[in-house]
Parts: sequence; C-alpha cells; structure tokens
Amino acid sequence: MPAAMSRHEIELLSPARNAEIGIEAVNHGADAVYIGGPDFGARHNAGNSVADIGRLVAHAQRFHSRIFVTLNTILRDDELEPARRLVWQLYDAGVDALIVQDMGLLELDLPPLQLHASTQTDIRTPEKARFLQDVGFSQMVLARELALPEIRAIAAQVQEATLEFFVHGALCVAYSGQCFISHAHTGRSANRGDCSQACRLPYTVTDGQGRIVAHEQHVLSLKDNNQSANLAALVDAGIRSFKIEGRYKDMGYVKNLTAHYRLLLDELLDARPELARGSAGRCSYGFTPDPDRNFNRGSTDYFVNGRLDDIGAFDTPKHAGLPLGWVTKVAQDHVEVQLDEGVGDLNNNDALTYLDLQKELVGLPINTARCTDAGQRLWQVVPKEPIASYKDLRRDTRLSRNRDMAWDRLLEKKSADRRVGLWLRLADTPDGLALTATDEAGVEVTVAQPTTRQAPKDAARAEATLREQLGKLGSSVYALEGLSLGTAQPWFVPASTLNGLRRATIEALDAARLAAHERPPRARPVEPPLAYPEDSLSYLANVYNQKARDFYARHGVRVIEAAYESHEALGEVSLMITKHCVRYSLSLCPKQAKGVTGVQGTVKAEPLTLVNGSEKLTLRFDCKPCEMHVVGRMKKSVLNQSRREEAERLAAGVPMQFYRSRPAQRPGGSA
Repeated sequence: MPAAMSRHEIELLSPARNAEIGIEAVNHGADAVYIGGPDFGARHNAGNSVADIGRLVAHAQRFHSRIFVTLNTILRDDELEPARRLVWQLYDAGVDALIVQDMGLLELDLPPLQLHASTQTDIRTPEKARFLQDVGFSQMVLARELALPEIRAIAAQVQEATLEFFVHGALCVAYSGQCFISHAHTGRSANRGDCSQACRLPYTVTDGQGRIVAHEQHVLSLKDNNQSANLAALVDAGIRSFKIEGRYKDMGYVKNLTAHYRLLLDELLDARPELARGSAGRCSYGFTPDPDRNFNRGSTDYFVNGRLDDIGAFDTPKHAGLPLGWVTKVAQDHVEVQLDEGVGDLNNNDALTYLDLQKELVGLPINTARCTDAGQRLWQVVPKEPIASYKDLRRDTRLSRNRDMAWDRLLEKKSADRRVGLWLRLADTPDGLALTATDEAGVEVTVAQPTTRQAPKDAARAEATLREQLGKLGSSVYALEGLSLGTAQPWFVPASTLNGLRRATIEALDAARLAAHERPPRARPVEPPLAYPEDSLSYLANVYNQKARDFYARHGVRVIEAAYESHEALGEVSLMITKHCVRYSLSLCPKQAKGVTGVQGTVKAEPLTLVNGSEKLTLRFDCKPCEMHVVGRMKKSVLNQSRREEAERLAAGVPMQFYRSRPAQRPGGSA
C-alpha cells in the first residue's frame, strides 16, 4: 500500500520559484517546499537547475523539511525518455517526492521516489482518489472546489495516502486540468505549463437574443483563495497537507504567507496534542505576517463551506491594495491626501490605486511623498506621471495602496529565525568530560573529550562559565532548551576546551540528524491492477502519449481518446469546465429566480455568450452537478501553426510524437 506521512502529522507546503525563495520558505516555517525542475513543470517560466534544487535539499534537510519537484505537464512520447532521465537526476539530488499529472510516467523505469498527484489530475471523487492511492500515489492534492463533506467522503476512502488542499493563492476558475481555452485560442497549453490566462480577460455577456447581461466584466476571474479561518475544519475533514499557491510569486509573498500559515498551524497544533509538526524547529519573525499586503484580488474560501455568490473579482483582476485614505485636493503637479486612522506613512515609490467613474482600477505610482501636517495625517504626493494623465482623479477620491516600500524593505532583510530545540548534558568521564546533545525529535549524540579538570576556587562562577560557554550555539540551527550539569562538581575548564567540546558535539549532532532524515519511500501499487472508475476516457483525460494510454488500458479502460493538444477534437467542445457559474453570479440561476427584470426586460438564464473582441464562447449549464461548461472551438490559426511546427521538426529529423486516438486493447489483445 502507499506509504504516506503519519496520519497525525500536519504539513505546511510552500511554493518556490527558485532555490533562494525555497530556502526562505524553509526558514519561515515550511515543512515542505514544491519547486519546478529544469523542464516539464506546469509553470513555464519557473524552472530550476538540478544543482540549485540539490542546494535547496541540503538546506531543507537541516530541519527535516522535504522538497517536492513538479513534473506535472502532459508529455509527448518523445519527451518521456528525457523526463525519465531527469527524474533519476532529481533522485540523485536528494529530492523527496515528484508531483506528476501524466500517468505515462508510472509506466517508466523510475527510481524509488515518492509520487504525488498534481492538482492537474482533477481529484473530485472518492473513487478517483482511491484509485490513485492504490496505483502508487502517496499524496494527492484535492480539487479546490470541494466542500467539507466531499473532502470527508474522500478521506473515508483514502486511508493510506496523504490528502493535500490549497489554502491560499490565486484560483483557477476551471477544474485543474480541465481548461483548454488557452490552447484553443493561442496554442499555449495550460496542461503543458503555458496558460495565457483567458479567464482574467473582460467579457461582455449576452443572452440568447443578443441582449447585454453584463458589459466588459471579468466574469471568469475569481477572488483569491484564503482558508485561514477553516484550518481546523479542514484537519477534521482529513486534510494533512496545507498548500500555498504561488510558484510565480516573489520572495516577499512566500515569506509572508508561509509565516502567516505557520503561526496559524502552530496555534492549532499547540491546542491539539494528537497532531504533530511535519518538520523540526520553531520560527520567530521580524515582522507581523499579513496576507492582505500581498498581491490579491480580494479573498474567498471558495466552496469549502458551500456555494457563495461573491467569489468573483469581476471588476478587475488586478491588486487594489489596502485602503489608504482620500484625496483632499488635486493641484497642477501634485495631490493632497489625508490618510485613514492607523495607516502607516507614505514613502517615495509607493504605489496607489483608485477606481475611475467606470469602476476601472487606475494605478498612481508615487514619485515623492511629503507629510505636511502630521496631526491631521495630511500628505503631499507627487505622482510619477503628469496629473492630467490620471483619469477621473478628483477631490474625495478614495485611495488604496498596493505597494508599500517600507513593507517591501522589511521583507528584503533577514526576517525569520528557525531553531531546533536542543538539550545538553555535561558529565564526567574517567579522563575528562562528555557532552550529550539531544534534539527535539530525540536524535542524540555524545562526544567525550580528555581534559584536565580542576576544582574551582569559586563554584558559582565556574558553573556560570560552564553554562555560558556550552550555551553559545551561535550560527547553528539550535535553540538551547535545557542544560544540565551531571558532573561531580562545576569544574574549572578552560573556555577553549569547552568551546571545542561544544563544537564537536554540535557537528556530531548535525551529522546524526542528517542520517536520521529518511526520504519517504515509493509506494507499491496494489496488485493485480485495479480497474479505473470509468471504462472510457475523452480528451478531458489528457492522454498525450502511448505510455499513458497503456496505463489506462492496463487498468481496464476500453476507449481512450487523445488529449486536446493532439488536435483531434476540432469542433465545438467544452474548453473549460468549472464549478463557478456566471449565471448564478449574475443572479440568473433558476434556483435563485425565474428571471431578472431590468432595463432590457426579463433576462432568461440560457443561452449565454461571452464576447471578447472577436472571440466568442458559449456558456452551457449542467445543473445536476451544478457546473458550467465554456464551449468553443480551436482557432484555425492555432491548428495551422501546429501543423507547420510539426512539419518543420519532421524535416529536421526531430518528430513530435504524441498519442492519437484508437481503441484500447486489454491485456491479451482483446478489444
């Protein structure tokens, strides 16, 4: 059966765009970090060399934190062998697990590296989760759209694998792995790490008669996920790994969010002794974490507590920032601003925002800011651009701040200290002294050192010297929790002797702790192979190579269509499947009302069309599962460009090989 984290361990899983950010994620309390390798990760511009990942692994192991590498795109046949070689390199670099989407990887000769199911595998049902557990996945991230009862139902069926859930960050409006708009319109595949984010565009929504329901609204753009208030409920539902989204995010974001959730989880763990931390060490911070200071589109807990009607960021996909104050005067070359109570000072190069009369967000970056009346909190602000260029900027305009240079500078410095609890005991030996060190996990070493011991002239002073010298842990990762003197008396010992004994003991403990760090084992799949919950798969299953097709065939699937990227589904198809419902958000759902009367008369719920420039998409509603399908077709230019690229590669002797649909064969050759 799959080997997972202990059922009572709680893991904080942080993102890293690069090794430096990953190191700071560990320093700020991450039990695990996920990061992209040099290729095949679902964030096209967030790759890292194997050497850099190895450097991150070495740092993480000091705290028994784990490093997971994303190899979670779908792969062409000609990419499988390079992917296999990369996995072996990552294994040699010491990574703890591989996050994957493509089932073809399970058919390759891989090292005994633990496998985690990516969000791209779209895990929404107990049946699929149980299947993935039984074929060898030790950890799986559930769909963001699940409610607590649905999570509990999955946990009841998945007893061996660790359940992971996104608790913060940007939300994909589609079920992960079920969005093809980017590829259909631009040739950039979200399943291959290169999404064009069509969901963040403004759309005009029209009904079946062409009447406008919503004009130039970002109706597919969601607020950002924030489960800060639901951590205890998620633990009770069965979640053990709490994942922060953001492999494109900067250092400040990762520091701030990791610290925020570390404090929340530590509070929960301290109150519930049956739970345990997923790594070693406690953190102290040089700042007060505040998730609202990072880029966000407003916050929502999405569907965890049921469907809500305010999950959308329809006005803008941009970051408005925190409320700041209001404009008291607009002059020729500056504006005068009064700050709200409790707002910190303005800084040169801060960035402000406001809404114009059309409710569009306008950015107002500051060149210089000067306080003119501290008591009244009045400031004179000179923007970077001429005042006339700022649309609808006027007296009483409400302002927000989305970049605070004082905050940024605070997080640019060392902002956390992570220390592992340590207990020391000094004892006599026949020819000297021995120092025993025990860390918070129970790892223990003893180092003996021959030395001349002398009876002290002043026992109290000698004891104070012993404690002072032995307690100098300096730049080590340890925090002294206790020091006991088991010697016959507080000997007088030269400081250089004590320092040498302490250093040797700490080095021995470092080595012992490193040796005690066990890489989680690869799970063994259940044999004989289990049947997949469905006996036919459409393009939605993202089968892009022969090995993936073989995997599903081996598990009893009879019909296996090729991935959308194989360019076989050329007519109108579902380009996105989502739990978000535009109809519901616009109060047009039949469950809310039979129609909405407005200036254009009664607006019927269906059909609805999204229009952005020349692009048109149709919204279809599947009310039984309460889902929305965004329907469209692949652009001819995308198909033609793909065919040209394939021809060019063939001419160069480097064919692109990907799976084409054909009937699956069961083992033994029967169809």
